[in-house]
Amino acid sequence: MLATHFAPAPRLRPPSEIENQQSKFQKAFTLLEILVVLAIIGLLAGLAISNVDKIFGGAQTTTASLFVKESMKTSLTTYRIHLGDYPSTSDGLMALINAPANKADRWRGPYIEGGKVPLDPWGEPYQYRYPGSKNKTSYDLYSKGPDKADGNEDDIGNWDAAAAAAPVK
Repeated sequence: MLATHFAPAPRLRPPSEIENQQSKFQKAFTLLEILVVLAIIGLLAGLAISNVDKIFGGAQTTTASLFVKESMKTSLTTYRIHLGDYPSTSDGLMALINAPANKADRWRGPYIEGGKVPLDPWGEPYQYRYPGSKNKTSYDLYSKGPDKADGNEDDIGNWDAAAAAAPVK
């Protein structure tokens, strides 16, 4: 009889061993993906936090501008229709909540809700003058702005900036 010599067949891995190696690779890859995503989120959060003043500062300025140019206009105009004139500087915006003593018979307010004059976005009271120094035939209503100092370039008022800056003739 002829003796044939066969080389042993290469040992094949059982399917379960191959699946385990693929499973380990997939888990590691998924973990790597999660770490990359977390790093990106952290980077974006850092950028957002560093720009929060710019983002919300613009919103606060817009809020103050809308309040002095639009929100109070209706209340002050209604007051003027009922009483014949805007509140005096000394009566101020409180005249929209409580009747001035010398005008109680014609006062039909309150002209603003909530029982108190709203504060500007920086927690300061809005400033009111009648007659206005910027609006000669009307009132000046303004916020002192982010620096909370009166009379500088960051004041936010109900006047046209170009007209207010023009020299008086």
